[in-house]
Amino acid sequence: MPTSAKKPIVVVTRKLPDAIETRMMELFDTRLNLDDKPMTPAQLVEAVKIADVLVPTVTDRIDARLLGQAGPQLRLIASFGTGVDHIDHDTARQRGITVTNTPGVLTEDTADMTMALLLAVARRVGEGERLVRAGKWTGWAPTAMLGARIWGKRLGIVGMGRIGQALAWRARGFGMAIHYHNRRRVPAETEAGLEATYWESLDQMLARMDIVSVNCPHTPATYHLLSARRLKLMRPTAIIVNTARGEVIDENAMTRMLRAGELAGAGLDVFEQEPAVNPKLVELDKVVLLPHMGSATLEGRIEMGQKVIINIKTFVDGHRPPDRVLAAML
Repeated sequence: MPTSAKKPIVVVTRKLPDAIETRMMELFDTRLNLDDKPMTPAQLVEAVKIADVLVPTVTDRIDARLLGQAGPQLRLIASFGTGVDHIDHDTARQRGITVTNTPGVLTEDTADMTMALLLAVARRVGEGERLVRAGKWTGWAPTAMLGARIWGKRLGIVGMGRIGQALAWRARGFGMAIHYHNRRRVPAETEAGLEATYWESLDQMLARMDIVSVNCPHTPATYHLLSARRLKLMRPTAIIVNTARGEVIDENAMTRMLRAGELAGAGLDVFEQEPAVNPKLVELDKVVLLPHMGSATLEGRIEMGQKVIINIKTFVDGHRPPDRVLAAML
């Protein structure tokens, strides 16, 4: 995008922290979503017709149909979030649109939430809290609300990127044994520091873990990576935690196994058809369900917004954005 005195039109699809919106208004010709409701498909079409830069979130579907109606001036999609599976990369590239994201700033917050879910499921925190609120707690008893100790348990991490490694460091502090499966083995010094065991075979790892955490992105290669067949490999005493993307797990198969007692519990912050949640999951006490809030801290959201601004400003100034995930076709 050539440098000019005219401010680029930046359309933001959802409400962002006030400090970020204020700075965007200062730097760009910014169109904000003041109602903070998801844009309808028709509103997204109008947005891409006028925008030089679109700032969507992970819940906006930026598909071929939408991009096909974009104006020729749309040259940058500066996504607010780490995942970019909601964007049709092939169509964006063909239309000369660069795509950026906001990696890194979500790492610690998401790892915290993953650990919180792990503990909540193992120690039956959700069940206990509901018991108290319902006025059904009758006092302490030796065999009441017995959960599972996590000290000494084996944690299998599926996806050893930034978040997977941050989770591993936390789990080490809780005395867990770290195991992981990843497309590529992590550096030897990282592995040694975590005393982590690498499994080339996901099947073999799943069969031996007490707790499995999903921390890989959703791509065509990871869709239903934890398939019905693979879930069946897990022990009936095992717990599964997912703060990545719902599509990585065959949710229907997992739900059937939880209902049948073939899995001990699950902690889920993401769902395959979110915001819709399988009602059969909701019925299960052994499952902790959260509304996709793994990265939801004020600090994290502000840092995400700052990355979006830097990506836009760098691109508008004619330079390569620091968080480019897709270069436009030349």
